[in-house]
Amino acid sequence: MQTDKILIAIVDDHTLFRDGVAVLMAEFDELQVVFEAENGEQMQHMLARHPLPQVILMDINMPVMDGYLATKWVKDNHPQIKVLALSMFEEDKAVIRMIKSGAGGYVLKESKPRELLHAIKTINEKGVYINEMVSGKLVRKVADDDGPDFSRKEFEFLRLCCSELTYKEIADLMFVSPRTVDNYRESLFQKLNLKTRTGLVLYAIQNEIFKF
Repeated sequence: MQTDKILIAIVDDHTLFRDGVAVLMAEFDELQVVFEAENGEQMQHMLARHPLPQVILMDINMPVMDGYLATKWVKDNHPQIKVLALSMFEEDKAVIRMIKSGAGGYVLKESKPRELLHAIKTINEKGVYINEMVSGKLVRKVADDDGPDFSRKEFEFLRLCCSELTYKEIADLMFVSPRTVDNYRESLFQKLNLKTRTGLVLYAIQNEIFKF
């Protein structure tokens, strides 16, 4: 049924990529593309003229209004809309900044159509999408009795991970060696079954350890 479809929008400044994604997603019965836009400013106009999408696929680097500003605007004005960042590379800094702007997850542009469909359905249902690179036990609340046990230093490291600081800069702020910071990171990876810094940030956001 039409009402069962997930309404999506695609915001990307590369016309061929944007049109290609729209065509591929239109082939899935579960989805309906309500509009395309080439940047955040055009997206704003489109949102006023079309049915509100449930999920927006948002490119990061765009002229006029980039993905960071566009995502923040969406979350400020239409908080019910889920934003899924489109990333060309596994760039922690860019992805973390998008998450801090309000994105609920990200997918690589090289992902297969079925993977993108899964990401859209997951973020629409759960509000967060974690891909294989950052997958882990992200459903626990830290306050739960069976939640992971962080040391004070690990907790401080996790907080600093949510910034754009490099690991060396984090080590300097914590007055420890880079090797010690590596140990904190590996300990958290093991405790949370995570693989990347982006996963740590998503964990912190989903479990409301830190708010941006």
